[in-house]
Amino acid sequence: MTMTPDRTALVLGATGGIGGEAARALRANGWQVRALKRGLGHEGENEGITWLGGDAMDRAAVCRAARGCAVIVHAVNPPGYRRWGELVLPMLDNTVAAAIAERATVVLPGTVYNFGPDAFPLPDEDAPQHPATRKGAIRVELERRLQAATHEGARAIILRAGDFFGPRAGNNWFSQGLVKPGQPVATVSLPGDRGVGHQWAYLPDVASAMAKLLERRDSLPRFARFHMEGHWDADGTQMAAAIQRVVARRTGSTPTLRPLPWTLMRLAAPFVPTLRELLEMRYLWRHPVRMNNARIRAALGREPHTPLEEAVEQTLRGLGCLAGA
Repeated sequence: MTMTPDRTALVLGATGGIGGEAARALRANGWQVRALKRGLGHEGENEGITWLGGDAMDRAAVCRAARGCAVIVHAVNPPGYRRWGELVLPMLDNTVAAAIAERATVVLPGTVYNFGPDAFPLPDEDAPQHPATRKGAIRVELERRLQAATHEGARAIILRAGDFFGPRAGNNWFSQGLVKPGQPVATVSLPGDRGVGHQWAYLPDVASAMAKLLERRDSLPRFARFHMEGHWDADGTQMAAAIQRVVARRTGSTPTLRPLPWTLMRLAAPFVPTLRELLEMRYLWRHPVRMNNARIRAALGREPHTPLEEAVEQTLRGLGCLAGA
């Protein structure tokens, strides 16, 4: 395996939504990309990505995979939110150990979960972090550990964005709250109250922003944080309306809108871990939160941005909701 060290990146979580998009964006920008995958018996290349067997919970495997890498994209999460609180921090610690050894830059996809109501409605990158949830507290600790690693030879870029959606996204509000994957769209659920704005992030745009920031990494602070604007749904209905328009244009039938059945979700939550996690984040549908993206615009000139209906159509196709259209 011959690779150029300063253009070689390891992506952890490349079988997931943001990790997969990051791997493809880096490859398209001329990077040699490695990816770690559990249960893989032997090294192999697929679509320009070198796949290595190993687990993000195995520090030796992560360090071996990162040898010679200038960048580590840390986009790995336990599947289905299972044991999230137990596994997320040890996974990051393994990435940090590898980054310090290689003096590499770690890229972490971040969220708005770090912030509590005292930072709303327009938090910038340096807003106080007083999270309202357990998951938010873990997010704050992830970033704190990355910042500490920058004092030991590593670098870090945090890219915070709104709720993910995209053709290959994993667990997300679009596919678990608004529509049903694999089914024609007859109804679109509205998780928030009408009039409450919400921020969305199209995964290919997030991955493109990561790749562009990495091209400028040597000019950035050792610990750099950025916010993406993404798609701002000003009244909480614009994303659903875009889904309606796309489905109507492609199928001739306009889906109806309905409120998300929060009460039913609460009843089912004790038996479905994903629903418990979604319920914990309900406060973000009750308060408008719009992260300020002035810093990324200053760094890149403009933020990567796919038009909303194009992004929605690609997402619905990826979810199997426009089959036969």
